[in-house]
Amino acid sequence: MRKTIVTALTATLLAALTACGGSDSGSDTLRVGTLSDSKPNAYQENGTFTGFDNELLKAIAQQEGLKVEFVATDFSSLLGQVANGTFDIGSSAIAQTDARRKTVGFSAPYNYQALGIAANGTAGITDENSLAGKRIGVVQGTVSDTWLASNAPTAQAVRFPNDAAVLSALKSGALNGAVFDQATAEDYAKNNAGLKVTKAITTTIPHGFAVKKDNTELIGKINNGIKKVVADGTWLKVHDRFEPTAPVPADFKPGP
Repeated sequence: MRKTIVTALTATLLAALTACGGSDSGSDTLRVGTLSDSKPNAYQENGTFTGFDNELLKAIAQQEGLKVEFVATDFSSLLGQVANGTFDIGSSAIAQTDARRKTVGFSAPYNYQALGIAANGTAGITDENSLAGKRIGVVQGTVSDTWLASNAPTAQAVRFPNDAAVLSALKSGALNGAVFDQATAEDYAKNNAGLKVTKAITTTIPHGFAVKKDNTELIGKINNGIKKVVADGTWLKVHDRFEPTAPVPADFKPGP
């Protein structure tokens, strides 16, 4: 009898713990891992997560009848957290590279990767050829990180967990320059005296929302939502709000 009672209590406790879980518990709210400091793509303002990627995801969720809850994390750990189920979706201008596809699945593209080299106007940095021997900040694990290693191998790469830490080191003089997403670099240059974007680098690498590899149902819903927000002009409105100077790729212009 005692054993039966203990077994029943254990089962009840396990059920209660399961009910407190995240997306695997049957909850209809999707947890979204994002950044709090990466303007204009993904950031927090007045307690609300916003930015191009997050506002676009909100619009997609509305189209598909999904509920989303944003949680801040560092980019260096984001994809691993999507892969292990901590987050249902990763949202932060994530470039779809072959290496990342081994860890997570991706939605259809919703933008394309562009980078910007940022430096103090007196640093003597103009392009990748002027980075040799200089201390250049990047966020660990980003396309900026791999681009720097491939295009300026003699630069001294200094890796940080997030954009805010790179910017702080750049402003303090601990770095000679940094490589960010282009839109982020332009925002920092606009709001920090002395900083300039000395070169913009465009690529054909698509951005996508990261999802656990086997979650084909969620990927399908996000993809349907992307089609809808492009067709009805929502994509363009969000783009013009957060990245007004960036060109609009033909893929994302409104229409059927």
